[in-house]
Amino acid sequence: MSALPRHRWTPEEYLAFEQQSDTKHEYLDGEIYDMVGGTPRHNLIAANTIRLLGNALENNPCFVYTSDQGIKVKKTRNYFYPDVSVVCGEPEYEDNYLHNPTIIVEVLSPSTEIYDRNTKFDNYRQIESLQAYVLIAQNRPRIDFFTRQGNLNQWLISEAVGLDAIVELPAIGCTLPLAGVYNKVSFDPEGTI
Repeated sequence: MSALPRHRWTPEEYLAFEQQSDTKHEYLDGEIYDMVGGTPRHNLIAANTIRLLGNALENNPCFVYTSDQGIKVKKTRNYFYPDVSVVCGEPEYEDNYLHNPTIIVEVLSPSTEIYDRNTKFDNYRQIESLQAYVLIAQNRPRIDFFTRQGNLNQWLISEAVGLDAIVELPAIGCTLPLAGVYNKVSFDPEGTI
């Protein structure tokens, strides 16, 4: 992920730029960042997660979105493209960007893990509707997930490790079995496929 060289962009300039672009970019505090494509493993994990959530929520009033659905954080005026997002109830959009997700999922990459765990989560926590933030490792079967505690800005971190583990997502009334998330993903001794 790299910033485009230029002056500090306004959110309005970013939106105009993004509308004309053939590729996706995130906007953070006046900087525009290229979104690079994921690895095959990253894409498989994201696709598995979308399939599992979509199937589990098929008869619920929830919507599951791919990484093409941008998120606007109203309080910080920043824009992101999470790997997966879920909104339960009526989706709310502004300039085609969702701003009321219930759950956000990121598949971690070595180049973005610190950004996802810190900068993005700092922004995502400002979304009042957000109830859970899910971080999926690529190099081993592990999911870290943060759950909002009540109406407070307190978050409980939990982890699920191993293919027999299951992530409970009470905010949307379903679970994520790691065996399904990592379906067809094989790990070598160093954790790569």
